[in-house]
Amino acid sequence: MTTGLIILASIVVAGGWLMATYNGLIKLKNRVKEAWSDIDVQLKRRYDLIPNLVETVKGYAKHESETLEKVIKARNEAMAAQKTGDAKEQAQAENALSSTLKSIFALAENYPDLKANQNFLELQRELTDTEDKIQAARRFYNGNVRDFNTKLETFPTNIFAGMLGFKPFEFFEIGDEKERKNIEVKF
Repeated sequence: MTTGLIILASIVVAGGWLMATYNGLIKLKNRVKEAWSDIDVQLKRRYDLIPNLVETVKGYAKHESETLEKVIKARNEAMAAQKTGDAKEQAQAENALSSTLKSIFALAENYPDLKANQNFLELQRELTDTEDKIQAARRFYNGNVRDFNTKLETFPTNIFAGMLGFKPFEFFEIGDEKERKNIEVKF
């Protein structure tokens, strides 16, 4: 009788632990998905601002079409990468878009009328605000990915996580080595 109770108690404890582990992984997985959704919302906002910014710059810098075309191309590639759901591919496309956006702001330095244009200044402010929100959303996403992957890889959860079909998520990180280098300031 006592042996049967010990076996039953062991089964209940093991089942309870397995249920708690599974529920914990689901909770963390849903946090990662929520964080990814936050990135998507901010990226959509950025994609919507870019055409307005390009049109504003076009009016002042007609002969700078190559720069503007690069921005539009990078935007379209980023939007296409967003649809794939591949974090690594999307991170690379987003980093390329960020680089081309910098070229528009550098371009504005050559056009004093453009720099003084209220529409351009407002779009620049909104885009800067959106870039800050994207960075915050990426940090939030990466924090949740870290928590999920850590839980997934720690013992004894790692034994059961694979059997339950859980896979690690990829971090949203800089893919281009040029982006990792420090900016050189020369006087």
